[in-house]
Amino acid sequence: MVEHTGRGRILAAEAHSTRAIPRIFIATLLIALVVGSVSCSRGAAGKQADTSSAKPVSARVVEAEQRQVRRNVESVGSLYPYEEVAVSSEVEGKVEQVLVDVGDHVTGGQPIVKVVPTELQLTLDQQSASLRQARARLGLGENSEDLKDVSMAAEVKKAAADLNDAEQKYNRAKSLYQQGLVPRQNYDEAEARYNAARAAYDLSVQAVENLRAQLVQSRASTALAQKKVGDSIIRAPFAGEVKERNVTQGQYLKVQTPVMVIVNADPLRVRLKVPEKMAAWVRPGQMVTVAVEAYPDRSFSGKITRINPSVEQQTRSFEVEALIENHERLLKPGFFVKASIPSSNVADAVFVPRSALLYVYGMYKVFTVQGDTLKEREVKIGERADESVEVLEGLSAGERVAIPIAGQELKDGARIEVVH
Repeated sequence: MVEHTGRGRILAAEAHSTRAIPRIFIATLLIALVVGSVSCSRGAAGKQADTSSAKPVSARVVEAEQRQVRRNVESVGSLYPYEEVAVSSEVEGKVEQVLVDVGDHVTGGQPIVKVVPTELQLTLDQQSASLRQARARLGLGENSEDLKDVSMAAEVKKAAADLNDAEQKYNRAKSLYQQGLVPRQNYDEAEARYNAARAAYDLSVQAVENLRAQLVQSRASTALAQKKVGDSIIRAPFAGEVKERNVTQGQYLKVQTPVMVIVNADPLRVRLKVPEKMAAWVRPGQMVTVAVEAYPDRSFSGKITRINPSVEQQTRSFEVEALIENHERLLKPGFFVKASIPSSNVADAVFVPRSALLYVYGMYKVFTVQGDTLKEREVKIGERADESVEVLEGLSAGERVAIPIAGQELKDGARIEVVH
């Protein structure tokens, strides 16, 4: 009985000890949290005291200015030649001589390739002989181009004379036969000779008409042969520069074989894509200013000459074409260009000095002044005008922005000391 009572006391003591351990752990955790909170409060207070006691940043302060600006249409495009043509051969033959090469300047009508004209010249001689033969058969003189009156042809004159003689004999035989002075046979023979003479006259007229047609044909064939002889010298159709040379000496050319590509690069065509929302801002005759990477310090001017009447469905833009003078031959077809088209659209815009902008990680920022504290703000910029920059988003007209003094760095939340 005594042993059982002792064991009960031991078990009760162990249970009391087990319940006390969690209570001690919870109390310890609460004390740690209170100490940490007090430490953080002291740290924050210390930092706030450090910030308030930091040396202010020296800077100038200006107000964002509102101005009226004329909106420009900014676009990109490419340069194209005013004219470009692939010159081809109009005759067959072997190339005798190549007279120009890539980059050479040519004038309109200048020979660029010569084809051996031997066969062409022989064909011309043959056609010329046929023409002279036709003229001789018609009895034409050197100054006569055609027979105006068919009756003037020698063949027709002879047939007309024979017809007249046969007609007279027929009339005489008919009279004598009616008087009973000649037999029927003589009358029939005279009538037959008269009909034959009349048929011969008609045939002579038709023969002369055929000769006249042959004369026209011979004249056309001779002119064509003469043209082919002239075409054996291939000429530039207009003034420009040789872009490509596709032929060599000794090469045999067929009709329509390309030999040269010639471009006219003065003036040049610039073709630009303009968004459909700006359709009312552009019109023919407006000035266009373009810039190219090859000459970053120069700009080139021209005028809009054509506007495409339709809008591309995929890009929602339309094409504008302008002509750019290129007397100095500085610009080349194929150049990528950036263009600006002044428009009649005037709008209000907010501008700040360029020095007030900070470019960080692909973003533009300004520091606005609120009381004596700087606040960092991200902005979206637009056009540049001299030393000012347009702010499209993030800033309103009249707001104050800071411009750092040399050696000073602006920071968000810093105090500012205004320098005039």
